[in-house]
Amino acid sequence: QVQLVESGGALVPAGKSLTLSCEVSGRFFSADTGGWYRRAPDGRHDFLALIHVDGLTTYHDSVKGQFTISRDNTKSTVFLHMHDLKPGHTGVYLCKDVTIDYWGQGTHVTVSS
Repeated sequence: QVQLVESGGALVPAGKSLTLSCEVSGRFFSADTGGWYRRAPDGRHDFLALIHVDGLTTYHDSVKGQFTISRDNTKSTVFLHMHDLKPGHTGVYLCKDVTIDYWGQGTHVTVSS
């Protein structure tokens, strides 16, 4: 059974950095594309970043230069490094195995002003 488990969400003050992790089990994740999304108030999942098998990355314009996605295939884990966080970054962050269209449950990030 495939599972994606996010962790690292926290309450942080504005300007701080935070790293989220997503561990994938039940699948050979090193052959998959991984992504990070944020759940919007209306429930849709807004794209943030993507990392392909070869390490190629893609970012939404709003997070370029501020968020960095990376992966450790030895640990079947994908990371989202977030810098200079602002209250507008508050939300539930979800990891996705894009190759099989499978989501994690999310981890909460709250940025206080």
